[in-house]
Amino acid sequence: PQPSQPGPTPAPAPGTPAAPAPGAPPTAQPPATLPGTTPPASGPVNEKNAIKVHFIDVGQGDSILIQIPGPNPGVMLIDAGQASRGATVVSYLKSQNVKQIDWLVATHPDPDHIGGMAKVLDSLPVKKLYMPKTSHTTQTYENFLLAVKRKGLTITEARHGVEVTRAEGPDVRLDVRFIGPRGTSYEQLNDWSAILRVEFGGTVFLFTGDGEAKSESEMLLASDIQPRADVLKVPHHGSSDATSDLFLWAVSPRYAVISVGAGNPYGHPSQRVMTSLAKAKVIVYRTDQNGTVIIMSDGKNLSVTTSKKP
Repeated sequence: PQPSQPGPTPAPAPGTPAAPAPGAPPTAQPPATLPGTTPPASGPVNEKNAIKVHFIDVGQGDSILIQIPGPNPGVMLIDAGQASRGATVVSYLKSQNVKQIDWLVATHPDPDHIGGMAKVLDSLPVKKLYMPKTSHTTQTYENFLLAVKRKGLTITEARHGVEVTRAEGPDVRLDVRFIGPRGTSYEQLNDWSAILRVEFGGTVFLFTGDGEAKSESEMLLASDIQPRADVLKVPHHGSSDATSDLFLWAVSPRYAVISVGAGNPYGHPSQRVMTSLAKAKVIVYRTDQNGTVIIMSDGKNLSVTTSKKP
């Protein structure tokens, strides 16, 4: 598939930090790899033993399906778009032969993230539900809570340090955990976003919800885990309020995916963010241009397919 930006320029090796701007602090550059990991490369992927991450095209909103293979297989869904897209999400899940959701994550109460959750909860079995300890006064949020009640589920708090699943297999290591939010109070609802880190073999995915400056700052200041990742779900649909240059240098992604609706009234993604990604030579995919984006990794190699070409 053809990346929407920055064009045919090849990406640097995963984990290679982008060149900092003049005067940037040296701490902005993370180590090339995390301890004990080997960066993945583009190449043939053993699909039978691959993790599959689907950035579903739901217009202006987020919905991400993660299919995890053995030794501890399962299905995760992060967000479900707006209420009008709930049926779209359910239809897509069924097209991927999803019979049950093992881990459902509501990153925060914004309607373009939890709007479709009620439809998902009413349509498929769900084993466990995660959400940060925050709330909202909208009807969309009330509908979500009513669907949770109908399902007989309790909400497990999503916050830094909460482990979702992990396994040590003969060929690949799996570690899925929340690395945010870390705080107990935020001025911006978006900074309550659940931040999820998924490590599969030598590949790391970072899912950021709508996290903005405070959320990014917490990750950068953390001493226990670094936000470096091979694949970044660009925060807040590419808004200018997120994806600071410092955060981008620290993550040092090879691929970035922006979940965004065509012609949205918010100006997403911002030109500043697109310029920063281009300067860092990150290969960018956008759901408004590329449709649904599927990234697979067998822990050694990565592959990307899209439902349409821009």
